[in-house]
Amino acid sequence: MPHVIALLGAGVMGNAIGSRLLEVGHAVAVFDPDLAKVAALAEMGATAAGSGRAAAAAADFVILSLNSAKIVEAAVFGDDGVAAGARPGTLIIDMSSIDPKSTRTLARRAAEKGLRWVDGPLSGGAPKARIGRLTVMAGGEAGDVADARAVMADLCANYTHMGPAGAGQTTKLINQVLCALNFMAVAEATRLALDAGVDAAAIPKALAGGRADSAILQEFMGKMAAHDYSPTGRLDNMVKDLTAAQDLARATGTAMPMTALVAEIHRLLVGAGLGAADNAALMEFFMRADKEPE
Repeated sequence: MPHVIALLGAGVMGNAIGSRLLEVGHAVAVFDPDLAKVAALAEMGATAAGSGRAAAAAADFVILSLNSAKIVEAAVFGDDGVAAGARPGTLIIDMSSIDPKSTRTLARRAAEKGLRWVDGPLSGGAPKARIGRLTVMAGGEAGDVADARAVMADLCANYTHMGPAGAGQTTKLINQVLCALNFMAVAEATRLALDAGVDAAAIPKALAGGRADSAILQEFMGKMAAHDYSPTGRLDNMVKDLTAAQDLARATGTAMPMTALVAEIHRLLVGAGLGAADNAALMEFFMRADKEPE
């Protein structure tokens, strides 16, 4: 059943989410301060909105695809934000990756204004969003998580209720730890293959179905070998998520030495100007480390 959906955030992920929703027949009103990003979705059939308030005014659901808790807060609770225009009972689905503590605060504030909130961070990136095959881990009231399925069914292959508000974001941090360590392992193995004279692009097929196989191996070893850093996810966003995971680890007293190492390597690359590059740009840690000085 088609719905009217407000989409706030039209970056790499927001564009992929919006294009998928339009493809399956939903009406999408999109707002982003970057007018070029809005125009890209408008060309596909979305309605350009001048504010979060305007986008949410007629929406059955509001989807957020934003970069930080502060941006989410401003988009929803700012003077011209979603809360100022949404009808009572509107369900907000936050598909951003933000920290669990902020999520619980935002959900509580939304409830005080008569709005419903589901944290639904995703895994799979823009390629999976475009074909409706995302993995989404949801937090919130059971009824709200169930109602969100009306939209999530068109975006997800795997949609799981993990617990109350914030539980989805906690699960996403665990996901990011696993992904970051896997990206690092694949980059390191790719460099070994290149140095040893093995065709790195052939390795994913050779290892398919074995214990070393993974979605990241299949998608990224070829990209890493070709130094293809076109973004499906950004290094600086991974730094944000790993920082949040480390904050959670400190709060829970959990030792995470491997995460600490990988997070620092990410920070080095972001500091070197690669923040907007794809996760495949972890290869640059190995490519630059052994360059001969001029």
